[in-house]
Amino acid sequence: QVQLVESGGGSVQAGGSLRVSCAASAYTYSSNCIAWFRQGPGKEREGVAAIYTSGGSTYYTDSVKDRFTISRDNAKNTVYLQMNSLKPEDTAMYYCAARPPSIVTGCDLWYSLNMYSYWGQGTQVTVSS
Repeated sequence: QVQLVESGGGSVQAGGSLRVSCAASAYTYSSNCIAWFRQGPGKEREGVAAIYTSGGSTYYTDSVKDRFTISRDNAKNTVYLQMNSLKPEDTAMYYCAARPPSIVTGCDLWYSLNMYSYWGQGTQVTVSS
């Protein structure tokens, strides 16, 4: 069964921190590329970060490097996105996404929406100036 459930969004002032979580079913989590995407008002959905759950390799878009950290907890089948030094332009709905587990061999093209078949419902992050 495929399941992705995000939590942890909220409102924060610029410069603050938030951590969002993506709890996955065991089937979805194991040896998969799990990514965080975001979609701001009037913007296209964009890749933020990804992690390969088998081995822990991580990937980031340039605008969040050195501010965001993606991590995993294998015991909880959960992927986290720690967001520090938040900026108003980080305001968006944040979604986690996973690939079909049976065909995953890594996080190639991790930023491409087309590589993911499963999506969570999203969690809102709002950063005020």
